[in-house]
Amino acid sequence: MADGFDAALKRYGLPIFQPEWTAICRGIEKECLRVTPEGRISRRPHPAALGSALKNPYITTDFSEALLEFITPKDQSIDGCLRILEDIHRFALASMEEGEIFWTSSMPCPAGAEDEVPIASYGSSNIGRLKRLYRVGLSYRYDSLMQAIAGLHYNFSMPDEFWQPYQRIVGYEGSLQDCRTESYLHLIRNFHRHSWLLLYLFGASPAAASSFVEGREHHLQRMETGTMYLPNATSLRMGRLGYQSEAQKSLFVCYNDLPLYVECLQDAIKTPYPPYEEIGHMVDGGYRQINVNLLQLENEFYSTIRPKRVARSGERPLDALLLHGIEYVELRALDLNPFLPLGIDAEQMRFLDTFLLHCLLSESPQCNRAEFFEVAGNITRVVEEGRDTSIKLKRGGKPVKLADWAAGFLEDMKHSAALMDHFHGGGYLDSVGRQVAKIQDPALTPSAMMLAEMERDSLSFCEFSMAASKRHAKTLSSEPLRKDVRELMQRTAVESLVRQREVEAADKGTFDEFLRDWNAWQPLGRAIKESEG
Repeated sequence: MADGFDAALKRYGLPIFQPEWTAICRGIEKECLRVTPEGRISRRPHPAALGSALKNPYITTDFSEALLEFITPKDQSIDGCLRILEDIHRFALASMEEGEIFWTSSMPCPAGAEDEVPIASYGSSNIGRLKRLYRVGLSYRYDSLMQAIAGLHYNFSMPDEFWQPYQRIVGYEGSLQDCRTESYLHLIRNFHRHSWLLLYLFGASPAAASSFVEGREHHLQRMETGTMYLPNATSLRMGRLGYQSEAQKSLFVCYNDLPLYVECLQDAIKTPYPPYEEIGHMVDGGYRQINVNLLQLENEFYSTIRPKRVARSGERPLDALLLHGIEYVELRALDLNPFLPLGIDAEQMRFLDTFLLHCLLSESPQCNRAEFFEVAGNITRVVEEGRDTSIKLKRGGKPVKLADWAAGFLEDMKHSAALMDHFHGGGYLDSVGRQVAKIQDPALTPSAMMLAEMERDSLSFCEFSMAASKRHAKTLSSEPLRKDVRELMQRTAVESLVRQREVEAADKGTFDEFLRDWNAWQPLGRAIKESEG
């Protein structure tokens, strides 16, 4: 263990690594569909017992009323984070209409006509109406069923105790805030380069219901059960049938410095896009989208990772980043694991922490346009063909075998695992070793295991997912929620309704005025740039 620790210090050029630096802060945002006993997207409104989707800090909705989003607070314990996530699951399950359960897969269950995917509502306040209008815009720009895809976001940040010593070690001469921001951008660049590996290791959406591709161009194959799939696919959710947007295909977002990143997104938010102009802004007296620009707002940019910070009241997210710096990163490339009741487990979280720590501590060259689109090509290749490990990806313009690149990166990752194991007594190197086994045997990946079970038992994607959903619902309801947890969740739900009413009562002006002011927003970065000019 000591030899591995010393080798890790040398690898990263660190004179020390303190035990308190391993107290990584993490949080989970998990999306999952409410479905009927027949396995269709629920048409019922957001359960009243869950409170306000606008103001409940634990339970909200994503695109649809049926697409729940569970949010854990920041936690420095993996077990604690999972325990809170499980509590939220159990409370929500007990609060839903009888017979409704959580859909365990990332790709949605059948919905039939698009109007069977109810768009989320957030009340009558101006900000609540804006959140709904954003989703209405998404339904016009993409399609409602695609927006019902579910994923899992993993929030990561280093503890406060890490940053001052690390600033001294790397010799950063600016402010502590700027050091933290530059370091997280450093992490993001490395993550972006290697995010394809997470799709291979944890991708769990190799197939979809036939209804999902109706009327859409695709090159999926049909299984005997009618399910659509690709034999070596890993994560269709992250591909051309999921979050890869034709409109954003040429959008270059640079992570070399924060003002440049913000400027890239600001330009997209302010640039009209002809196909969206054809949809229209207001039609027949009703709004169809926030605006007709390439992005309605920054969240519409679909990326595998985002720099984030909690904005203060009245702040736009991009302005908050520029003013106060990056607070944490949000990893967005994870499918729900249908074999797990929560969609994720402690072993995967240990691996993610190891992966992200390695991205933070190892060298991270500046990104450029050519590499940005090279990464996008690698992701598409792994999404559609990843379990054929003989395929070649591009690295610096040169072809490299997927298996060789993955093996080399995982071997290097053992250094960050050694740092964590030195103070935690094990688990992190083991988590890396289990991923190495997936490179050696693609049959061990979740995507391969899904297809194998479907083929073995002659199950369609929907039959497989429904069976797993019922198993997990039984597991989650097998023991009662602790009284103190139940009372906390109930109290939070009631308080969230009060806060929503307060927001609605505090509104000044009409929604038309609010939306006009929202779209007239002068980006802080651009204002600074113009004043300097």
